[in-house]
Amino acid sequence: QVQLVESGGGLVQVGGSLRLSCAASGRAFSDYSMGWFRQAPGKEREFVSAISWRGGYTYYADSVKGRFTISRDNVKNTAYLQMNSLKPDDTAVYYCAAAQARWNLAQISSYHYWGQGTQVTVSS
Repeated sequence: QVQLVESGGGLVQVGGSLRLSCAASGRAFSDYSMGWFRQAPGKEREFVSAISWRGGYTYYADSVKGRFTISRDNVKNTAYLQMNSLKPDDTAVYYCAAAQARWNLAQISSYHYWGQGTQVTVSS
């Protein structure tokens, strides 16, 4: 079992930045690939970014490439999502998730554990 707790969400103006954190407890954090997903009101949950178990590989949705950066600290058992140049379309609840899978990390079905989510609101 892995427990995930997100933090760092909030209200920010267009063009601003936020850093989300995902603190993990339970089984060895470094055994898992980590992903970030988001869900806006009335929309399906969508992939944002993922990082391999040791951090050597990162993946991004086209909509956030060049603006968001995913990272992880396997000593602190925490994953991060640095979000810059935020846009109103980035407004959503952001979820972190853990996967034992090494591939297909953009797929929701690859993930076994999910956090409760943190709200990000970008005001124009």
